[in-house]
Amino acid sequence: MATQSREIRLARRPKGEPGADCFAFATVDLPEPGAGEVLVENLCMSVDPYMRGRMNEGKSYVPQFEIGKPLEGTAVGRVVESRDEKVPVGTSVLSMFGWREAYVAKASSLRVIDSSAAPASAYLGILGATGLTAWVGLFTIAKLKDGETVFISAGAGAVGSAACQFAKMRGCRVVASAGSEEKVVYLRDELKVDYAFNYREGDAREHLQKAAPDGLHVYFDNTQGPQLEAALYELAPFGRVAMCGGIAGYNEPVPGPGNLIQAVGKRLRLEGFIVSDHFKELAAMLAEAVPALKAGKLVNRETFVDGLDAAPAAFLDLLHSGAGNIGKMVVRLRQK
Repeated sequence: MATQSREIRLARRPKGEPGADCFAFATVDLPEPGAGEVLVENLCMSVDPYMRGRMNEGKSYVPQFEIGKPLEGTAVGRVVESRDEKVPVGTSVLSMFGWREAYVAKASSLRVIDSSAAPASAYLGILGATGLTAWVGLFTIAKLKDGETVFISAGAGAVGSAACQFAKMRGCRVVASAGSEEKVVYLRDELKVDYAFNYREGDAREHLQKAAPDGLHVYFDNTQGPQLEAALYELAPFGRVAMCGGIAGYNEPVPGPGNLIQAVGKRLRLEGFIVSDHFKELAAMLAEAVPALKAGKLVNRETFVDGLDAAPAAFLDLLHSGAGNIGKMVVRLRQK
């Protein structure tokens, strides 16, 4: 049973692209759980692109990481000591206490998950906030209808992979971009998208014209930058844009699209969203996703790295879309 835990802290705020020196390791003593608390050993944890914004100084929709304090992120763990009868020893729980090997927390702050329904790591990806982000962006924000044509940038990433598959399950024509040929093959051969292209090769607008000559109904934007500009040109009248992320500008700002006037003439709707505003929709997403995953209708592609020491490099790899990671990046901290 853990009495100490290693954790990763923010050592400095990056200017531009972060490096390994932004992270520091520390070992801390864990307190005994008090009434209503549990001791949890993490099994696996998520690293996500949005965390780059939390490394900056200033206000945002989620509190910034503090220098000298442990980072946070989603993690799946197993309760090894409990002082809450509703969450007994052996329970699998989802938390925001990632970037550490173990922790003590109030049981009420954790979400119990059914580890028999799917591998624990799936709750960090397609059955967790990642999958919900894709679901909300497509169906709540963009109001994607069966049979429409949707373009998804960063389609081989965690959110993008889920979005591609949810859209295909609704009979939509799916166009997706990625940053390497390996990822294009994954999109085409495993996710069965209708048209996949490497945004580093050729002009994105020309790809979209070839893939959707009648125009796009929806653009699921994970990048901003040049791909957003290309999509604005190719969206059909009354098209919708779900603005999920902007990985092209996470390290250095990218110029805004020079063609926003397209939104006026075409009566487009561009809407940003934060998944934490939509957790009430999780049950509806899981009701469709869990059976589909069990039946093999959903691909839960994951890239694993092992050990807490590997977490900073795994996070930095996410910020380079041409890197080898495909699908959800997961750091395994211990085997079950």
